[in-house]
Amino acid sequence: MFGKRIVAFLAIIVIMFGVIAWTSPSLVKDVRLGLDLKGGFEVLYEATPLEGGEAVTPESLKETARSLEERVDAIGIVEPEITTEGSNRIRLRLAGVENEDEVREILAKPIQLTFRGPDGKVELAGNDFKQNGAGIGYDDLGKPFVTIELKDAAKFEEITGRLTGQYLAIYLDEEELSRPSVNFPIPGGSAQISGDYTTDEAKELRDMINLGSLPLKLTEKYTQSVGAKLGLESLKDTVQAGVIGTVIILVFLVMLFRIPGIIAAITVITYTWLLILVFNLMNATLTLPGIAAFVLGIGMAIDANIIMYERIKEEIRSGKSLLSSLKAGSKNSFRTIMDANITNIIASAVLYYIGNGAIRGFALTMIFSILVSMITNIFLSRLLIMLLIRSNLFTKPSYYGVKEAEIREL
Repeated sequence: MFGKRIVAFLAIIVIMFGVIAWTSPSLVKDVRLGLDLKGGFEVLYEATPLEGGEAVTPESLKETARSLEERVDAIGIVEPEITTEGSNRIRLRLAGVENEDEVREILAKPIQLTFRGPDGKVELAGNDFKQNGAGIGYDDLGKPFVTIELKDAAKFEEITGRLTGQYLAIYLDEEELSRPSVNFPIPGGSAQISGDYTTDEAKELRDMINLGSLPLKLTEKYTQSVGAKLGLESLKDTVQAGVIGTVIILVFLVMLFRIPGIIAAITVITYTWLLILVFNLMNATLTLPGIAAFVLGIGMAIDANIIMYERIKEEIRSGKSLLSSLKAGSKNSFRTIMDANITNIIASAVLYYIGNGAIRGFALTMIFSILVSMITNIFLSRLLIMLLIRSNLFTKPSYYGVKEAEIREL
């Protein structure tokens, strides 16, 4: 029975480290690096209406950010980070960009919505439409169509009369969105764009037309460039410092706690692997502040081990058996560890909510560091020590950092 405990312990360690060794190279390779590590540039844009007098809306800001993302994809830049901030700002982070000036020139151009005839001539522009005048309707069969309203009804009637029997293609920048047919002259300045649309496609077309009715001008308010070489040097130095610090702490734990210190080293390695796995599954971007949170999370994970191991040592000193000491020490330390973790999660959540950019990256990494730490450095650590104690192979108090002279008689 006791031999099965040590076999289970060894099986867990072998399988766990085998999986870590097998998957780590691909996990590390797939980590998405931010521009401060990979090199690139960051721009903060302020959006203003080209036509003046009309405020930028949250919808138009969101659609502008989406259009910027489409432009970036067309350029061939992989995994851009584009976020809206406040009521009129868009932050753009592009890692691994070499031709920075060219990319910035392309992105700063206003978004252009146009309606073009068969000859390619622009018949209508975005400012010909009423702001937010596009909507969604449904026919008798429940199929969606897009409704539009124009400012100049006479102009629209003239264009549709001239193009009757032809089509009026809808373009965003140089991308054709749709090619509705013109069946007859349309008076009144209102029309329906029907086609074989799904509801999502109709909503997307509506949003694009509404975006075009309020073209936005993007003005650079802040820009930062990071060279690829500088970013890689920062990554190398930060990781090296984190590894050295972690090794020193783990050696200290082994000297102080003996077997529990070895368990702590095992769980910290597992914690690091799991956190990288979580990052990849979330497709999160790793930045220098994120690495700082990563290293800080390792420190907090080790701190949780220290709290639990010290409580276990106190119980052993009181004269209890090793198994009773483990149960009592784990129970007494659990609330302290959970209180500390919950308060840190709350603080990180507040940082994420009120912060932006690097602050949000730091906060998000901290939150997931704490959650992964609770799995590996509380439950996994306790399981491994429990298996060793129940194996009856490590029964001396000195194996757990307690001298015989320190034990009090019950």
